[in-house]
Amino acid sequence: MLSRADVEKVSLLARLELTPEELERMTAQMVQIVGYVEQLAELKTDDVQPMAHALEVHNVFAADEVRPSLPREAALANAPHHDKEFYLVPAVLGE
Repeated sequence: MLSRADVEKVSLLARLELTPEELERMTAQMVQIVGYVEQLAELKTDDVQPMAHALEVHNVFAADEVRPSLPREAALANAPHHDKEFYLVPAVLGE
């Protein structure tokens, strides 16, 4: 059984400062979570194949296609600093 002291220790390790009310609520919630995990541990899973997802995963991305893009002038139009070819930004790693 999970105790309030256990939750206090976890909150200390996680660098969380919980009020007494939050500590009570968190203790009750964590007891429920641990109880649910214990319930799951009772299931026989010897013949169950491991899987990464419960459902089949399909690629939802569109195929890459070459398409016309913005003209350079339009892409640079809102840039605060540019040299008609590239964005100009301050040097980060030196000169």
